[in-house]
Amino acid sequence: MEPENNTQISEFVLLGFSEDPELQPLIYGLFLSMYLVTVLGNLLIILAIISDAHLHTPMYFFLTVLSFVDICFTSTSIPKMLVNIQIHSKVITYAGCIAQLYFLLLFAGLDDFLLAVMAYDRFVAICHPLHYTVIMSPRLCVLLVLVSWIISVSHSLLQSLMVLRLSFCTDLEIPHFFCELNQVVHQACSDTFLNDAVIYVAAVLLAIGPLAGILYSYSKIVSCIRAISSAQGKYKAFSTCASHLSVVSLFYCTCIGVYLSSAVTPNSRSTATASVMYMVVTPMLNPFIYSLRNKDIKSALGRLLGRETLKVPIVLRLKKCP
Repeated sequence: MEPENNTQISEFVLLGFSEDPELQPLIYGLFLSMYLVTVLGNLLIILAIISDAHLHTPMYFFLTVLSFVDICFTSTSIPKMLVNIQIHSKVITYAGCIAQLYFLLLFAGLDDFLLAVMAYDRFVAICHPLHYTVIMSPRLCVLLVLVSWIISVSHSLLQSLMVLRLSFCTDLEIPHFFCELNQVVHQACSDTFLNDAVIYVAAVLLAIGPLAGILYSYSKIVSCIRAISSAQGKYKAFSTCASHLSVVSLFYCTCIGVYLSSAVTPNSRSTATASVMYMVVTPMLNPFIYSLRNKDIKSALGRLLGRETLKVPIVLRLKKCP
């Protein structure tokens, strides 16, 4: 019997975290809260940087783009999951699944590349401070972001087209709360060798490549910091990259944890639970990491939030003289 053509597939079933009806309100409330905090926190970071002229520097330009990408990254999966819980459905259309897969890969790749670009920015700032403004020119900053977009768009488009060539049969149940690439590919009836090869090659090039760049940048940063004579100078130099280092550690540790768990227990819902860390928790924590450890961001946020309360009109009523 020949496998059913992929153009006849109408939908996938996202199994999510649990089928227990009593847990659905708890899951809905938890993820709605985390999603709103993520969007609000990253949006405040963007508005604070845009509104403060002192923050119009390469480091904060990259942070603005990262915050925008985090909002988009979370928005590709969480709203759909919340809608499905609300309407008591686990279905996602075939076209919706491919679109979700495309944008998830796009924004995940952008996160990866932007962290590498920000590491390079910190390397130039600490190791070549006198030439920082010349090296990190506006043109180079825009070019680095543009190249990150081009590579990410090309990769996500390639992976999506590779999925479109597959044929699917029945029992299209994905033990996840979004259309994860490996899970979708392994639902196919046709041969997936070429898809698996492209996935692994892309993982090596697009994940290990930026990570190697980050590690190289920080090895140079550590060498430069060790060469500083004063303890105060060392602390000041390290503090400029502490927030970024925290975000990098959180992002890569959670990603590695997800893929290790998927390797130990493939096609298991435990992978979905682990994916929450880098899909939701990491984008939610990024604004707090950057704002709590950065005096400039805290000052800008204070001025941004204080504008509405400081400019309150005072109306004086004069009594009419008898």
